[in-house]
Amino acid sequence: MSSSRRIWIPGMIAGLIAAVLLIAGVLHPGAGPAGGVRLPHPHGGEGSEEWFKRMGTAVPFLGAASFSWFWVRRKRKSPSAPVRQGARLLSKLHPFLGWAALALIAVHGTYFLLNKPGDSHIYSGLAALVLLAALAAYGVIIRKVRNKWTRSVHRSLALLWVPALLLHAGGSAVLAVAVTLAAGGLVWLLERAAGPDGRTSGPKSR
Repeated sequence: MSSSRRIWIPGMIAGLIAAVLLIAGVLHPGAGPAGGVRLPHPHGGEGSEEWFKRMGTAVPFLGAASFSWFWVRRKRKSPSAPVRQGARLLSKLHPFLGWAALALIAVHGTYFLLNKPGDSHIYSGLAALVLLAALAAYGVIIRKVRNKWTRSVHRSLALLWVPALLLHAGGSAVLAVAVTLAAGGLVWLLERAAGPDGRTSGPKSR
């Protein structure tokens, strides 16, 4: 195996770990919450769990925004001005959105791992965390090792992250996936409306 193809090995290991975690979650669907360390609410009293749930809910949408970059990464010279602007903006925000998602999922996961270590959802959450951490690592590697293999691993991990997130987050992940697909459709519509020369298509003037 060539050295360039060896870049797949860490990604494959991350994918295997995530698969094992997902299988473990499926095999323990009835596992209930167990005792754990109760973290204090930052303002006192109860209700901290809701804040950590909201952090987890935000992750699919950060991921959707970051994943939408795949639709527009080659659109910086698009005939549509909004697509060009969106492509440039997402190119700048893409790494920050990824790191923000990783930070939120880590905090969210740590809370529930401490409070509900026996919950079956922990497994799918850990699988999503492993894949996202690998994604972030390859995002750093891409800047130093620019070849098709590195980009391919990064893209493959992003695709693998989607089913793990769907199993863990459910409805919010479904909505985030829908938003991502809608972004791709919007790009297509805007470019079709702009036409090859960048002018908005419409009835010809006489």
